[in-house]
Amino acid sequence: MRWFDTHLADDFCNTNPDGTFLDRAAFLAQIGRGSPVKNIREHDVKIRLLGDFAIVHARTTYTKPDGSTGAGRYTDDWQRRPEGWRCVSAHVGRS
Repeated sequence: MRWFDTHLADDFCNTNPDGTFLDRAAFLAQIGRGSPVKNIREHDVKIRLLGDFAIVHARTTYTKPDGSTGAGRYTDDWQRRPEGWRCVSAHVGRS
């Protein structure tokens, strides 16, 4: 939780796998409740640096609540700001 609080921009927004759209406060509250999926691992991470902006693409694998394996992708957008690099948006998809 502390990591997210430090690295998310004040105007951060997130799109969840179910299509819900969260602002920073709602996202931090969601993270604070914990995730029903466990053992999330990233794979095939690709970082595209575009000056003071970066886009991170990755594939994920995880364990679902029923013990089966799941997979997905995420895209995070980062911007270099006066206070340092901050994540300004994220989009998560799961199968």
